[in-house]
This record gives sequence, C-alpha cells and structure tokens, in this order.
Amino acid sequence: MVSKVNAAHILVKGEDKAKELIGKINSGESFAELAKKFSDCPSGKRGGELGFFGRGQMVREFELAAFDGEKGSVVGPIKTQFGWHLIKVLDKK
Repeated sequence: MVSKVNAAHILVKGEDKAKELIGKINSGESFAELAKKFSDCPSGKRGGELGFFGRGQMVREFELAAFDGEKGSVVGPIKTQFGWHLIKVLDKK
C-alpha cells in the first residue's frame, strides 16, 4: 500500500486556466516551467514541487487525486478550497 506520494502541482484560480495549462502540458510544455510562470502557490518557484507527503497532510480532494494518480501522470484539474490544481505524481512509497 502506498503510504507517501511525492508530487508537484500548479494552483490557479479558475477552471478555464487549469484546462488551458493541462492542454499545454499535454502538448509537451514543461510542467515545472508552467508552475513557475502561472502557479498561485509559493511552491511554483520550485516548479511546483511539494516533496513527499502522507495521508492526512493535504486537503482531501488533493490527497485522493495524488494517491490515485499513476507515477509520472498529471492529474486534474482538481477543485479544492484553494482553487484549481494540476497535480504531477513524481513518485510513490
């Protein structure tokens, strides 16, 4: 069973912006570079990297998406109380 996930994310205010960014990622643009340019989260400066986190450390919608996502995949857009997230699953333990 997966106990920790290493993820990066991009946080934006609107669903339309999140969908625009997922299109750019699917077209081959760098997730990290898009996070640096567009993310409203301070982690954007690090390419969106959050490091490893366990269950119960993130808001529920974010946690479920990150733990359900396949390693290497980008999940989203996911809506939370903070806005719209695109989540890149980097690794699992």
